[in-house]
Amino acid sequence: MSVTNRYREAWEGFWRGAPEEPGSVIWDAEPSLTAARHLDLFDRHLTDPELPLVDLGCGNGTQTGFLAERFTRTVGVDLSAAALDLARRRDPHRRVEFAQLDATDAEAVRALHDRLGDANVYVRGLIHQCEPADRGPVAEAVASLLGDRGRAFVVELSESAKTVLTDLARSPAGPPPKLVPVFAHGLAPAEVADAAFPALFRAAGLAVLATGDLPLSTTETTPDGRRIDLPAQWLVLGRI
Repeated sequence: MSVTNRYREAWEGFWRGAPEEPGSVIWDAEPSLTAARHLDLFDRHLTDPELPLVDLGCGNGTQTGFLAERFTRTVGVDLSAAALDLARRRDPHRRVEFAQLDATDAEAVRALHDRLGDANVYVRGLIHQCEPADRGPVAEAVASLLGDRGRAFVVELSESAKTVLTDLARSPAGPPPKLVPVFAHGLAPAEVADAAFPALFRAAGLAVLATGDLPLSTTETTPDGRRIDLPAQWLVLGRI
């Protein structure tokens, strides 16, 4: 199985049009507001922090670069070649290994596990934008990469975030500029029901070790200057 051409082309188009400047993409928030908060929750559940860390759906690598400061070996993977081009340019010292990966391609995922061995996995805001048929295979990819020893931290927008985003898009003042390209490329966020989120991973053979709510910070602000934080939920996962 692999993602549809429409989905792949949508992401290539989005990242080809994305500016290189940090913070120019709506979810490209400072790591201190995102990955650092997530690691505070993740650290207590890591059974082997010396395993490689895979940033699944790394995008332009903002969070990946931060994660590389914490883990001995960090690998950023993404469907989009354009995103990875941006990520590599942001990593001149080559602290991160970047590779293109379709997470629904089970054979390619197994090959990555064969190369790395068991790994810890970080996923931020990937599944809620996947097409429905791809969500289960992505959850299975997480399970494959973990093997027996790894742990995963997965954070996704809550379904209530869709209302927030829709209201922003319909604002009388017009949608926030950084939200426009998301919808323009047909990338529909917050499409996973809250109850379905942990169920995807249980179906892939993983146990939910911890869960909670933590707003996902964006780089966009309201007209009065307040940063837009979106409702989100997180899971820590491990092999049953």
